Amino acid sequence: MQFIRKILKSNKGATAIEYGLIAALIAVAAISAMGAIGDNLETTFNNVAENL
Repeated sequence: MQFIRKILKSNKGATAIEYGLIAALIAVAAISAMGAIGDNLETTFNNVAENL
């Protein structure tokens, strides 16, 4: 418990938390973008397969 309090008081702990939040936001954005791109790719490949 003292370790957590020490981290929260330290500027390094705050910086680490901020970097963690930024990384989480980037991950969410990347996953969302890949999902949208994946749907478009699936449609494209299905069209190509049908035309062949």
